[in-house]
Amino acid sequence: QVQLVESGGGLVQPGGSLRLSCTASIMIVSFDSMGWYRQAPGKERELVAQITSRGATNYADSVKGRFTISRDNAKNTLYLQMNNLSPEDTGVYYCRGSTYHASFWGQGTQVTVSS
Repeated sequence: QVQLVESGGGLVQPGGSLRLSCTASIMIVSFDSMGWYRQAPGKERELVAQITSRGATNYADSVKGRFTISRDNAKNTLYLQMNNLSPEDTGVYYCRGSTYHASFWGQGTQVTVSS
């Protein structure tokens, strides 16, 4: 059974930074791609950033230049470095790992940006 466990969320002031981590119970090289999604209250879940097994990345326009996705295959961990956070970044952040046949989700970690 594949498990993805997120950590690193919390309360941060506008302009601050957080780094999210997502640790997998399997070797993350098994995933064709991994990504971070977020869901704000009353809104649909949206893609924040994605990275393929070859290292190609893709970002939502709203986070370009502020967020960086990376992966450490040796640690089976996906990261999301978030800088210059704004209240609009508030939400539950989910990790996703996808193969050709299936997708797996973590339980989410709350990020709240507020003064």
